[in-house]
Amino acid sequence: MFYSKLTSFISAVFLLTAVAVATSAVQVTDQHNSSQHKARVSESLNLAILIQDDLDSQVSNELGVTRDFIRSLPSGSRVMVAYITTGTLQIRQPFTTDLDKAARSLRRPLSSDAASPYNPYVEVIEALRSFNGLKGNNAVLLISDGLDTSRGFDVSSSGNTVDLLRAIEHANRQNVMVFTFYAPSVGLTSRSRLAVSYGQNSLNRLANDTGGKAFFQGSTGFVTFDSYFKRLRQTLNERELFSS
Repeated sequence: MFYSKLTSFISAVFLLTAVAVATSAVQVTDQHNSSQHKARVSESLNLAILIQDDLDSQVSNELGVTRDFIRSLPSGSRVMVAYITTGTLQIRQPFTTDLDKAARSLRRPLSSDAASPYNPYVEVIEALRSFNGLKGNNAVLLISDGLDTSRGFDVSSSGNTVDLLRAIEHANRQNVMVFTFYAPSVGLTSRSRLAVSYGQNSLNRLANDTGGKAFFQGSTGFVTFDSYFKRLRQTLNERELFSS
């Protein structure tokens, strides 16, 4: 009799434990799903992704997470993909609501000095013209080292070059937020901390003065874009987007 009651008691304890574990697992799953839902951009937007063509070859490893970000945008979003190279803007994909098509248009940067734009901000201005006539929330994601050497490498003009200021003016006039990801190029920013500081300062001003945000971490090595995109999603959702 005693052993029968003990067995029943042990069975009940195991059952309660199993239920508790299962409930906890469901709660964790729900929290994970909720976290994933919150991590997605909540409102549709018109987004131009501009990639500097002479960036370090490690940027090619970030194409997957960049494609994932494009495909995760809300329905109704429009995406343009373009490369800043040798003083021109090469549009790989004009604005489209076909997010998978936009994602597939990404290619590896050339990662060559021959593709250096010397000044990414002139091409930013050109890209801003593509927003003409578009309604809704407008944003640019500039992936660049931010370095403007078109008029020489003058650190005293960091964050204050003519074309940078023009890009800020054009973006504000067209109500376009600019977000920036820093990545080193194969040129000066791959070997000079001073050049890195110069470029990051310029990217920071472009983002801040247009209502966007700059993402970079440290002045040496290469940081993957995973954390950048996570923080970009959070920033977009916190801003009560752009314009109504």
